[in-house]
Amino acid sequence: MKDGTLPTTTSLPDLWKAFRFITELTSFSEKEREFLCAFLCEEHKKKEQKRIEHLMRMSGIKRIKLLADFDWAFNPKVSREKVMEYMHTEWLMRPSNLVIIGPAGVGKTHVATAFCHDALMKGHQTIFSTLFDLMAKFSRAKSIYGLIDYCVRVPVLCLDELGYAVPTKEQADILFQIVSKRTEIGTTVVTTNLTPSQWGKVFDTVTASAILDRLSMNGRFITFEGRSYRSRKLEKD
Repeated sequence: MKDGTLPTTTSLPDLWKAFRFITELTSFSEKEREFLCAFLCEEHKKKEQKRIEHLMRMSGIKRIKLLADFDWAFNPKVSREKVMEYMHTEWLMRPSNLVIIGPAGVGKTHVATAFCHDALMKGHQTIFSTLFDLMAKFSRAKSIYGLIDYCVRVPVLCLDELGYAVPTKEQADILFQIVSKRTEIGTTVVTTNLTPSQWGKVFDTVTASAILDRLSMNGRFITFEGRSYRSRKLEKD
């Protein structure tokens, strides 16, 4: 500043007025540069935090789940090695589909949510939805093509609980279009209680085969086995 004092304000507009025009960083004293660096870093943090909060609100994640909170010891047959191996791939940089298969309560949704949370914490837009809720959105959408385009473009799409609701032929066709168009541009995560050979219970044989074929491209299938975590809670109660 002209009088050599530093502004006490934390408002960016007020700071801009105080500094007027910044042309050459070298025109400021070392103390002023230190202040600018600290202030702008803090502003950047606030901006990123707001962005992540926005991504979280838009994601559909209802409860935050972390891999660090997962109880691997409860079901030893749930392969921590395979899950962590996938986490350490470039799944956020290159499309890399993941299908988690297993009975109810073994932690499929927990792990899928943890992946989605990790993605948005790194600034990647994410959609997390049960198949039932997504089908409901199809029915309510004013522009189904707009919804399809949105689901196609999002970097990470998670379809939870495939197998607990049966889509109509039209809804199944829409889902196939989404999965197909995402094949080389985004990562799709699916949790299901059905093995691939049972997907004909949800889709017709041709659609089931086509969706599985797309998910298999750059994809991994991990099977979870064991007891339900909910049964453990009941035992404790």
